[in-house]
Amino acid sequence: MVKRILQINRADNVGVVLQSITPDDEIEFSGKKLRIKENIPTGHKLALVDIPRGDRVIKYGSSIGEAITDIPAGSWVHTHNLKTGLKEREEYNYQPVFREEIIKEEIIGLEKMPDKIPEFCGYPRKDGQVGIRNEIWIIPTVGCINKVAERLAILAEEKYLALLNEGLLDGIHAFTHPYGCSQLGDDLENTQKILAGLVKHPNAAGVLVLGLGCENNVLEDFQAFIGDHDQERVRFLRLQDVGDEIERGLKELAALVDYAKGFRQETLPVSELKLGLKCGGSDAFSGITANPLLGEISNKLVSLGGTVVLTEVPEMFGAEQILMNRARDQGVFTDIVSLINGFKDYYVSNKQPVYENPSPGNKEGGITTLEEKSLGCTQKGGHVPVNGVKFYGDQVQGKGLYLLESPGNDLVSTTALTAAGVHLILFTTGRGTPFGGPVPTVKVSTNTA
Repeated sequence: MVKRILQINRADNVGVVLQSITPDDEIEFSGKKLRIKENIPTGHKLALVDIPRGDRVIKYGSSIGEAITDIPAGSWVHTHNLKTGLKEREEYNYQPVFREEIIKEEIIGLEKMPDKIPEFCGYPRKDGQVGIRNEIWIIPTVGCINKVAERLAILAEEKYLALLNEGLLDGIHAFTHPYGCSQLGDDLENTQKILAGLVKHPNAAGVLVLGLGCENNVLEDFQAFIGDHDQERVRFLRLQDVGDEIERGLKELAALVDYAKGFRQETLPVSELKLGLKCGGSDAFSGITANPLLGEISNKLVSLGGTVVLTEVPEMFGAEQILMNRARDQGVFTDIVSLINGFKDYYVSNKQPVYENPSPGNKEGGITTLEEKSLGCTQKGGHVPVNGVKFYGDQVQGKGLYLLESPGNDLVSTTALTAAGVHLILFTTGRGTPFGGPVPTVKVSTNTA
């Protein structure tokens, strides 16, 4: 007989419906017959026991909210009888789950490294970084020159089609945006940090930075965020200084292409890899199938000396104490607390609730509260220690698992992951999404329906 109910954790008082069930169906649970009270769609929650009003509803072994009515065993548990338990402020205590010797030896893999480290093919760069693509990127400093950037990318791909077909180049891309002018203070600085992170990304063998000349994000200021750089790899063009920006842009791209085509793939250890972790269009199966799979990948890569980056901070609300307890030390714990409270304070200061994250699609797919979504979301990070916290626009240089400041919005968080330096993004989805990013973005489906 096909299993129709999944109890994820033995402490759970709800189960996940694997196949839709109807009234008077009988389900076997803990050696007993459980009679179903109503229609319950696939992926939604079923009360396994009577849950009195005011009691916590438990899934993944943790609270996902509070019953707002008495919920008889066999009933559907969703928005009509379950509410969030999230608060604007929580008291957090550091209760580390890892002994220091485990962090040093078992998790980081210093004592248990295999005889032969798995390898991949990548492109060593002159600055010591490694790329998994050999591309040319065009980065405008301001949104009003987006069409020039897009036109240059199209013309350059046509011009260098032979190199693309031979595999000497993997692509020529313009990464446009609406920012760079009419911005001040932190708003402008965040734009500059993100764009600088893209310029530094090792998947780009060469980068053409386009400026207009009168924008807030003027080239001279922006170059300070880029810092020291290889002048063969990064070239700058101010459009107001030239008569024909297309002709001059193609000339600059020709020099970059000549530089980029000299790189060749080499076999490199997987310890050089940096993976970004994302979910979007999530459903109730995200926390059961695809996200735990990414968690196992994270565990393995970290044990081999690699790096994984988890973001979407609001989708940590309700699961944050679990991450805090995995902090490698008190300092990282304090940074995680600041990360969580910073986002909550932002919502509160703008008179928005901290818990209204699940979308209509999430709810249709069986997710009811933000706690439930977060407990599934954070499984992408596996069970390894959290080595550090990075803020929006920062690059991740270390090894292990890092948390990155960014919202749950797919466009913003994927760009933030790219600017942080990840080579590849693993993106789980249950509802389905075609979204891609500046780096290869691999979709992992939570279901086969």
